[in-house]
Amino acid sequence: MGGNVDDDVDDDVEHLSIGEFARTSGLTPKALRLYDELDLLRPDRVDPLTGYRWYAPAQLDRARLVARLRLMGMPLARIRGVASAPAGVAADQVRTYWRQVEADTASRRDIVASVVEHLRTKETIMQNLGPTLTARSAWRLGQGARAAQQDALYAGGCLFVVADGFGPHGSPVPAGLAVDAFAPLDHPLNTPLNTPTDSPWSATEGDPAAALLAATGEAGRAITAEAAGLADPHHFGSTVTAALLVGSTLFSAHVGDSRLWLVRDGRAEQLTRDHTVVAALIEEGRLTEDEARSHEDRSLLNRALVPAGTGGHSDAGPDLATTEVRPADRLVLTGDGVHAVLATDHLAALLTREGDPDAVEAAGAPDNYALVVVDLADPADA
Repeated sequence: MGGNVDDDVDDDVEHLSIGEFARTSGLTPKALRLYDELDLLRPDRVDPLTGYRWYAPAQLDRARLVARLRLMGMPLARIRGVASAPAGVAADQVRTYWRQVEADTASRRDIVASVVEHLRTKETIMQNLGPTLTARSAWRLGQGARAAQQDALYAGGCLFVVADGFGPHGSPVPAGLAVDAFAPLDHPLNTPLNTPTDSPWSATEGDPAAALLAATGEAGRAITAEAAGLADPHHFGSTVTAALLVGSTLFSAHVGDSRLWLVRDGRAEQLTRDHTVVAALIEEGRLTEDEARSHEDRSLLNRALVPAGTGGHSDAGPDLATTEVRPADRLVLTGDGVHAVLATDHLAALLTREGDPDAVEAAGAPDNYALVVVDLADPADA
């Protein structure tokens, strides 16, 4: 498919422009040009005057195979051999590659355990959580063009949560269960943990990270119990991103592809990492941003809150993090119906105070969307 090209190719053969072929195959024009240079996927015809690339419909199978192998993280040099081999041989090559990936992962797991154990011996309990900051929040929750609302959010005194559910018939239940599990952690007075109080922290020995971890577990158990009555519990669950402000320290728990942002001095920083297949490959340098942007599986989650025993997503638990914050900082939590819909410049404007809170609606709102904005201040300045 797509060998060396000259201008003697039959003009009567149906061809697709590089743009049409990119859209149909799930690759980008930039990726296709790269694959041509690497002799991985050559165009069927190149215009001798303009150099414009044309592809035959018969090349789509090879292109889609390349896209899926890239999603696995397979190096381009290895993909060339798989894509050119007979189907049976290619299948054996893919199995061989993946066995090595699993063996490498097992080796890294042992290293991770050793590093974690080493760091735990140096861990100290944080006593000073800084001066208490006040939090003023606003939120938007919209159904968009979807048939049902499956997003949920919480904006309280010191707890802020965004969840994006998925389930049969557009069920709103999973996201609601996720938010409900975290809501008891909200302390309306935002009392520092070393102040005597009968706040909910007593159940977790005053450790906000442990409280968030426990809430994530409770959300998982609630989703598992709810799914017990479903005929098909395999597609029932939610993402969740939760931020808990204690003093001037932000504790967060995150599973899925909702996001937590910190805006400081007019610049926005994403504090969470998307738990999607393509995000992991981009971070490892195995997939480019251009390849990921148009990939048909770009939103495929590899971690979410799902019923126990159903598989399909990792049960590795949430990402936990702590971030020191200060007066004039802004926190923003977004569901993927916000950051996956808005153009980069519009998203940046929304995050950094200059954008329109209804920008998602203005962009057509093809999906449910959830947005929580939190501005922090020194109580003395209130």
